[in-house]
Amino acid sequence: MVALISAFGLVLAVELPDKTLVATLVLTTRFRGGPVFAGVCAAFAVQCVIAVAFGSVLTLLPDVVLSLAVAAMFGLGSFMLLREGFSEADEAGEDASRIGPAPLSFLRSAMTSFGVLFAAEWGDASQLATASLAARIGNPVAVGVGAFAALVVVAGLAVFIGGKIRSRIKPKLIQRCAGFVFAGFAAFALLQLTF
Repeated sequence: MVALISAFGLVLAVELPDKTLVATLVLTTRFRGGPVFAGVCAAFAVQCVIAVAFGSVLTLLPDVVLSLAVAAMFGLGSFMLLREGFSEADEAGEDASRIGPAPLSFLRSAMTSFGVLFAAEWGDASQLATASLAARIGNPVAVGVGAFAALVVVAGLAVFIGGKIRSRIKPKLIQRCAGFVFAGFAAFALLQLTF
């Protein structure tokens, strides 16, 4: 029980201000909340299994390699968000769920959400925290369940907020802000190399 609570608390604290919340929020402004939540939760489940399974291996990576990988992933996420946020397409400001020929199917929205979050979670602080706890505590099932529960809470919060602000804010503005936040995370990861 201690392993489960420790993992839940640590991952919740790490994820609330993290890109996962922002990415889920952006997805919810583009697609319906149900498919986004389903896809995101499935991605979190797979990533928790991977983190727990390879916990001891991930914690053995040199700090320099880990920081470079994290910086590269944040940099890529920043590039992708800023490119879409500043693109001319859809500049009218409406999101895909409100305009266009037809809304995307549940499966397609869920699979898109799964892909985005599955890619975003590689090298994420929550994945590294889960792997570290699994290696230190020695109870991988409890650590995995606690981490997954925390990620589901964060996803639920993001879907709820995204649904509320969907009609009030333009998705491109959220993408631009998230892109700049990701760029800041990339810079921070690179700065860690100097210390």
